[in-house]
Parts: sequence; structure tokens; C-alpha cells
Amino acid sequence: MKKQYIIRLIAFLFIGTVIAQQTPAPKQTTDYTIEGATAHLGNGKVIENSLIMFSKGKLVFVGNATVRIARRGTKINAKGKHVYPGFIVANTTLGLAEIDAVRATKDFDEVGLMLPHIKSLIAFNTESKVVESMKPNGVFMAQVTPRGGTISGTSSVVQFDAWNWQDAAVKINDGIHLNWPGSFTRGRWWRGEDPSLKIDENYIKNIEKIATYFENATLYLSGKKSPKNLPFEALKGLFNGSQRIFIHVNGQREITDAITICKKAGIQKMVLVHANEAEKVADLLLKNNIPVIIDRAHRTPNNDDDDYDLPYRNAKILLDKGITVGLGMEGSMERMSTRNLPFYAGTYAAYGIGKEEALQLITSNTAKILGIDKNYGTLEVGKSATLFISEGDALDMRTNILTHGFIDGRKISLETHQTKLWKRYSNKYKNQ
Repeated sequence: MKKQYIIRLIAFLFIGTVIAQQTPAPKQTTDYTIEGATAHLGNGKVIENSLIMFSKGKLVFVGNATVRIARRGTKINAKGKHVYPGFIVANTTLGLAEIDAVRATKDFDEVGLMLPHIKSLIAFNTESKVVESMKPNGVFMAQVTPRGGTISGTSSVVQFDAWNWQDAAVKINDGIHLNWPGSFTRGRWWRGEDPSLKIDENYIKNIEKIATYFENATLYLSGKKSPKNLPFEALKGLFNGSQRIFIHVNGQREITDAITICKKAGIQKMVLVHANEAEKVADLLLKNNIPVIIDRAHRTPNNDDDDYDLPYRNAKILLDKGITVGLGMEGSMERMSTRNLPFYAGTYAAYGIGKEEALQLITSNTAKILGIDKNYGTLEVGKSATLFISEGDALDMRTNILTHGFIDGRKISLETHQTKLWKRYSNKYKNQ
């Protein structure tokens, strides 16, 4: 009897989850025309009173509504509203964990230190309620990234309206993530050690281990490859230029060492993640065409002697140096906070960069860094019709209210379990 009760309970919970999840939109069969909106193209350009048309998932016209051209398919009057490319978030564990307090729902960190062969894509949960809640704010795509170890694994880029990870995939195995050691360390106070910052005597040994690992991988890949080594096999893309290495690193010395060792190993495409003090080695980054994925602005400075508002000015400092900058999401409550991605970009806009430049942090710049800019990141003819209509400024939480959303031309649902609850309880006392 008890066994039957448990089975029924599990079935009920499963059915409830399936019902709560929105069905992915079907392939686009009807053409769309959006007219009258202010179009923010994602490349710094703005078209007032715009005309945007798309068919079969691709943009076929982007221009001014005064142009004499036949309107196509379903017409959307967006006068007074704004159109944006779908926002893209880099360096996130969205879809790899659901409830932080429940270990069984967390699938972003495997056991081991050198795990380039671990692929995050196959663990991506398309029916995650957390992922679902990103869409009402215009966050439609993400680089799903593993965590932990020295080499965490391989990330992939996905879109947020799919039945399974195969359908969600936009770019499979886009890059490998390396966590660079720091040259400073703190004692573990819970073990009675001195918690003050001090030089890590093992730093040189730690980076030598990474250099040796790359050297051994190169020797393996240039040899007979017997016996087969899956981690070394996974590094092949770094050495032939088909993959990027995302180096999670902070500090001027650490950044310089990471670039030097990766270049020596023959790695051609590098991206820095976090990269505090990157502005101090801007010439090195520019010389090697290395972009940076920075953290959200809403945080405290890393060092005691940093300016209090340094995290808010970080984007401007790097952009002024000529560095390509994207916006990532890592840290405490990162998955739930990702829905605020456009508002973090808005904060950077308030601290020195223009609104359109801030928009590029989560559209065209991130698309370039992730290698998907051929199809995503801007509103241009021939690119994917991944876009949304907002009642106001999408970088302002007060006015970013979506009315329509499209991924690859498919009109997606903006309903989530959260919007359902909001509607339910907002009407609770109206008739009382």
C-alpha cells in the first residue's frame, strides 16, 4: 500500500511539472511584419519608426517604415514600443541546476581536476522552471557552462524554447573552461589558519601542472593516440583553432601568465572570464585579439583599496581600452539572477557607456565572443529572427515589459509559472 502511494505521488508530481512547462513553439510557417517600433539593432544603431519582416526564421527586411515595400504575413503594430535582438548570457549554469539546496538537481560540477571531455550540453534541462523564467525579460540564449576543477569541461550555446537539448543546441562544444590559479591565497580560518591574504607558494607549481598537461596533450594528439585518452582528445579543438579556451582568471600577473602559457601551448583563440585588472594589460589583450566576459556590476570591489564604484565602471574602463566586452553571470544565486541580465547592462550604461553600447554587452559582443555572430546578436537581414518587442527600454526594469517574443522566427510563449502566480494573486482581492 505504501509503495503504491509513493508511485502515485511521483506520477502526480511528474504530471504537474509537465503541465506547468510551456510547449515549445512550432517552426515558423507564417511571415511576420513588425512596424512602427524603435528598433535597437544590437550593433550600436537605432532605427526610429522601423519596419522589420521575417520569414522561415530569418530576417528578410530591416529598415525604415517609410520605405515603399509590400508588408508580409501577420502584421504587428508596434508604434511607441521597442524591438531588440534576443539577449545572450555567457558563462552561466542555467539548466544545469534547479534547486540549490537539493544536490540531486545540481549537475554542473563533476569529480576531478582535468575534465575537458565533460560536456555540459547533455545535462541541460530544457524543462527547467528557472530557465523558463528568463524569457519574459528577453533573455533567450545562453552559454551553458560547467564549474569546478582546473579544467571544468566544455560549454555549449543553447536557446530557451526546445523539447530537448538536441533541439536547444545553437553551437555545440563552443569552448573549454580553464580555472586559472591565483598567486595569492587566504588561510582557512575554520582550521585555525591566518585568514589574511598572502602569497601562494604553490602558484608556480600549479601553473606548471597546467603547462605540462597541455604539453602532454599536444604530444598525444601528434602521436599514435594509443591507448585512447578522452580528455586529451577533447582538447583537439583548442590546438586546431575550432574551439576557444575560456580562462577564468583574476589579477594582472595571472592574466599575463595564462596568456603566455596558452600561446606557448599553441592555443589560438582565448577569452578571459572575470579578468579583474585586465585593463592593466590591455595592450597584451589587443595584440592577441582576446575579448573579456565581465561579471555583473552589482557586487563589491575585489580588493580593499579599489574604488567603491569600480565594478560599476568596469565595462567603460575596458571598452575605452578597445577591448571587446561581453557580460556573464557567475556567483551567488547566479541562475535566479540571470533574468536581471538586461538590468545589469543598464547599470553599466548608467556608469559611463551609452545605452546602445551597453546593449552590445548582451547582444552583438557576446555573440562574437561565443562565435555565433553569423546568425545571432543583431537585427540584420539574413540573420535569425530571434527578437522581442518591449513596451519600453529593455535595460530598465520598470519598462522592460515584453509583448511578443520570437526565437528563430517561432512565436514563443512568455508565460511561466511565475507569471501565472502573479496573475492569480494580483486578482485575489479585486472583487472583495
